[in-house]
Amino acid sequence: MPSPRMTEDEIWSFITDSHSGVMTTLRRDGSPVSLPLWFVCLDRHIYCRTRGKKLDRIRNDSRASFLVEAGLKWGELKAVHLSGIAEIVDIDADLAQRFREETARKYTGFRTANEDMPTETAAHYRESMGGIVRFTPTGKILNWDNAKL
Repeated sequence: MPSPRMTEDEIWSFITDSHSGVMTTLRRDGSPVSLPLWFVCLDRHIYCRTRGKKLDRIRNDSRASFLVEAGLKWGELKAVHLSGIAEIVDIDADLAQRFREETARKYTGFRTANEDMPTETAAHYRESMGGIVRFTPTGKILNWDNAKL
């Protein structure tokens, strides 16, 4: 029987080109919180800009997981699940430029223009930029591509 497993290059290509991911962080009591987010993949790390309680949870406990998935029919289902460490980082000028370029490549056509948002919402996003999170995978990468079966 054929295997649904992806090669390492297929895994990272799928992650890089996926639109949204789901990051799971842990509350102080250890219960998980899974939230969707936009992200970029650079050098086989996941980077995102986020704000609020997610940053507090990462500061408290760096253990996290990250999931990307696609497909509607069973034969189309495809996913990669990573376990690892999330940390709030300062990035150098080169990495910041790459982050901006990859974010623009993936999301320019999906952003809501500030002038199309309610004034208070636009102000909130301008004033609460949050931080950059780097997710570093550790251990085994779970993956499947049912189209291979």
